[in-house]
Amino acid sequence: MAELDQAHESYELGMHTEQLSGRTQQVFFSAEESDNLVYPWAPEVDFEKSGEIDAQSLSQQEVNAEIRRLMIEGVGTITVRNPGAKHSLGVGILSRLNLHFDGSLGYFGCGLLDGPNVTVAGRVGWSCAENMMAGTVLIEKNGGSTFGAAIRGGDLVCKGDVGSRTGIDQKGGTIIVGGRAGAFSGFMMQRGRMMILGDAGKNLGDSMYDGTIYVGGKIADLGVDAVEGEMTDLDRDWLIRKLGQYGLEAPNGAQNMTKIVSGKQLWNYDNLEPTEKKLVL
Repeated sequence: MAELDQAHESYELGMHTEQLSGRTQQVFFSAEESDNLVYPWAPEVDFEKSGEIDAQSLSQQEVNAEIRRLMIEGVGTITVRNPGAKHSLGVGILSRLNLHFDGSLGYFGCGLLDGPNVTVAGRVGWSCAENMMAGTVLIEKNGGSTFGAAIRGGDLVCKGDVGSRTGIDQKGGTIIVGGRAGAFSGFMMQRGRMMILGDAGKNLGDSMYDGTIYVGGKIADLGVDAVEGEMTDLDRDWLIRKLGQYGLEAPNGAQNMTKIVSGKQLWNYDNLEPTEKKLVL
């Protein structure tokens, strides 16, 4: 079994290392080999080379196809005008790219990303940046429900409010909410960090397995197995540094945010006696 290294000071931030014994591991890439840090089919783009797409009369498929065409031509900075809240725009981009949407997106915008830096000048619908693996997504206004569902890496930032089940099944990365978050945010969270600068709805962190949630406002209530943790200097310094990257501040100061972690009572739920299960739930 994997043994979690709890000696490192970053353990409480949800950044864990696992020492695996009795198993072999295949090395897929090395940090020293820059060619292996991108997908072999990823187009080489020049960030100084820019292009625009007017999406007003285009379908969702046509907009995405146009983004890929410009990338193949080496365009590294793309602006999409008049997105018109179309669904599933900017999905499946697996290489570096500066992508700006000058307007709002519909459902499932910017999903399955691995590397691009995306900004959205308006709002986004349900499931923005679902399964994002790397890169950044910055939303200037509000976001819908299941914001950042199953995110695995990168930074996902919404400067406004977001709906319920934000970060459901979060597996890594960082989610930052500048306003309020709805009920069941952090539901079944497994790894990563979430910051909610405003108020958090009911059942925050319900059934979370690991990871860390920070809340700057009021918490309606905590979900099953979510408990308050102790804020440390490491937490405070990381919060200030990360928020500063996006021009945000905790309303009452980073040191006064509430830290929520897993109570770890559900880790061995199947082995509990029936009466113990009732106590946990």
